[in-house]
Amino acid sequence: MTVPGGTTAPLTLLRADGDVPVDISRIPAREAAERELSEPMYHQNDPNLLQRGLDRFWEWVDDLFSAASGATPGGVVGLVAIVLVVIALVAALWWRLGTPHRSPATAGDSLFADGPRTAEEHRAAAARHATAGDWNQAVQERMRAIVRSLEERVLLDPRPGRTADEAAAEAGRSLPSHADDLRLAARAFDDVTYGGRTADEAAYRRIEELDTALARTRPTLDITSPGARS
Repeated sequence: MTVPGGTTAPLTLLRADGDVPVDISRIPAREAAERELSEPMYHQNDPNLLQRGLDRFWEWVDDLFSAASGATPGGVVGLVAIVLVVIALVAALWWRLGTPHRSPATAGDSLFADGPRTAEEHRAAAARHATAGDWNQAVQERMRAIVRSLEERVLLDPRPGRTADEAAAEAGRSLPSHADDLRLAARAFDDVTYGGRTADEAAYRRIEELDTALARTRPTLDITSPGARS
């Protein structure tokens, strides 16, 4: 306590037995109180760490909203109006432009990225790239020529979005003698298209030879129906 003249008098406490008063100065008394209040029995109902974090978060959100509404003409009403206008603009753009679609060039691992062309057109493009020494593009076009040729021969069903690996696996069932080479060609296509690797002339010539060999190979057709299998 403070007496006239600004002097802080010592606190007077009674001993536990109530006989002799004990004078304790302010600082030791405060430290004793802090030690007492730090006991677990006083904190059994305190919120846990997650609850305290959520409380801090919502306090931050409330402060942010209050600051924004204070800086916006019209206060809270003005802030709500601005939010509604922004939502309306986003909805209008979404309606006008439609749902974003990935372009064919970035649509996963799609084999054909530039629309339908014949096998001969892909072969001609591959030959032009090979003459120019652009082996990556030559490999890509020759693999596309192989798949398109198999579709033209009705050994593969035309299917948008088919990957090189899928085409190789499907074609390998009707052309089992070339199944391994088809897988290797598909891997070369994936390496230069998605793996960032660089092809060379040898890689292109292997796929070119495979294309020629496939054109001369008669397919092995599986005529066993699923219901006939044991």
